[in-house]
Amino acid sequence: MNLDRTKSSARALADLAAGSILATVDIAASAERVFRALTDPKELMAWWGSPETYQAHAWDADFRVGGRWRCEGKSADGRPYSVSGEFLEIAPPRLLVQTWTYDWEAGQPPTKLTYSLQDVPGGTRVTVRHEGFVSQQGCAAHSAGWERVLGWLEKHLESVVTPGL
Repeated sequence: MNLDRTKSSARALADLAAGSILATVDIAASAERVFRALTDPKELMAWWGSPETYQAHAWDADFRVGGRWRCEGKSADGRPYSVSGEFLEIAPPRLLVQTWTYDWEAGQPPTKLTYSLQDVPGGTRVTVRHEGFVSQQGCAAHSAGWERVLGWLEKHLESVVTPGL
């Protein structure tokens, strides 16, 4: 676990040729707590975004296999965006698989996003695999984005729970 809590332990690596991203973060919270933060729209609104980058203003989900989800927000310069998809697999508190369709890159088909949660000493390792990017630019941008997003998740959960739970 990252003992320096002033800096995030989130890391992301993009394979631009394959169009995939692998990102991880270790969080001092239980898998159940992390899973709730990743799936409850009210909680997602509390931590996903910042005024300096982009922020969601609406997040809706029909949380079941085959159910749809959608997030709408604005970038720091005021441009609207949306991300949406479908839940493909739900296995609380260890696995969440969904499609991911974003509206700011023309020609990009839906991608596949997998969250895996694993117990580690002192908490939970969150691993994100995001696959199916057709452009290297989109893949690279999402890689930087996942490192940022997992850092927000880490900060949120470690500010509201007792470390080690």
